[in-house]
Amino acid sequence: MRQALNLLVDRASIQEHVYGRTGIITANYLNRPPRFASKNTRWEFNIDKANQLLDAAGWNRGLDGMRAKDRKKLRLIYQTSINAPRQKTQAIVKQACAKAGIDIEIKSIVASVFFSSDPANPDTSSHFYSDIQMYAIQMPAPDPRLFMRQFTSWAVAAKANKWQERNITRWRNEEYDRTFLAAESELDPVKRAALFIKMNDLVIQNVVVIPVVLRSQVAAVSSKLRDVAQSGWDSDFWNLPYWYREA
Repeated sequence: MRQALNLLVDRASIQEHVYGRTGIITANYLNRPPRFASKNTRWEFNIDKANQLLDAAGWNRGLDGMRAKDRKKLRLIYQTSINAPRQKTQAIVKQACAKAGIDIEIKSIVASVFFSSDPANPDTSSHFYSDIQMYAIQMPAPDPRLFMRQFTSWAVAAKANKWQERNITRWRNEEYDRTFLAAESELDPVKRAALFIKMNDLVIQNVVVIPVVLRSQVAAVSSKLRDVAQSGWDSDFWNLPYWYREA
């Protein structure tokens, strides 16, 4: 099922019609810095192949064209926050899924609720009480340790930790845990990068997440300003005191 869903995300259309040049199509979860970006992954949009996978898994089409198995209809809830680009992305995915016989129910939640840390609210992203959900996540530093910690088994978001941990998918994988711990103590930068690439590949191969686009931060600067050294890892204004205007 996860493999079929991965084939039903039309990344090219999402990039072209939703994000434009600010969205870079990617098959990786970990994309930056470049030394950590895996070259082992590929993305593909293929409705026919998705149909073949679902057929092989025993999900048969009914008279209405939708699939069912053991008298249970293949109906998935796909949620995200209320945000125009995300609703457009939902529509593109829903359309492709319909062609594969998957009935997608779109759910849009107010952002202040969806991204809330309220442990009592079932509609927060950390509860993940739907079949699929979508959101963007920022990588807070050029070192990927914290970013990739979110797939470790000890970081699973649960009632016991008031849904505050970062493994929202609740995926557990012993090989991933071992690889993460190995990277914690690896001092060789080349070997350490290889470990993070392996982590990314495990996440992608198991379709824990389906990357869509790498969203770039965009800023415009006057051509008369000088010493504007921008960083993708900090505020655009981090060295503002050193800016000056050329006469």
